[in-house]
Amino acid sequence: MSHITADELALWQAQGFAFELLDVRRAGVRAEHGMQIAGAHWHDPAAWLDWKDGVARQRPAVLYCAKGHEIGQGLTAALRVLGVDARWLVGEAVASPPPAHDDLQHVRARRLTPVQDDQLPLGGD
Repeated sequence: MSHITADELALWQAQGFAFELLDVRRAGVRAEHGMQIAGAHWHDPAAWLDWKDGVARQRPAVLYCAKGHEIGQGLTAALRVLGVDARWLVGEAVASPPPAHDDLQHVRARRLTPVQDDQLPLGGD
C-alpha cells in the first residue's frame, strides 16, 4: 500500500507540491492533542462515507491519524479503491505530547499549527 514518510511530506510541502492533507484522527484524540499539521483538513474517520466523494482525484491525498496504523491505512485503502491517489503518513505525525512553550521552534520545524476552537467537534468521540 502507498505510504509517505514525514521527511517526504516535508519535502512536498517545501516544494509547493499540490496535494490534499487529511487529518483523520478520532475527534477526541485530535481535541486532546490540540495540534495539527499545517495545511491539514480534519475529516471524522467515523463519517468517512459522508466525505469520501469530496476528496480530490486530481492530486494525491495524504492521510494521517494518531499512530499511522489502522485508521490511516484503512482509509487510504478505501480511497485508493475509489480512484484517489491516497497515501498514509508513516508513524506518529502529531501524536506526541505538545511541546513546552520554550520549544516553539520544534513546532515550526514539524509544521504543526494549533487546532482552532471552531474546528473542534462539539460532542465526544
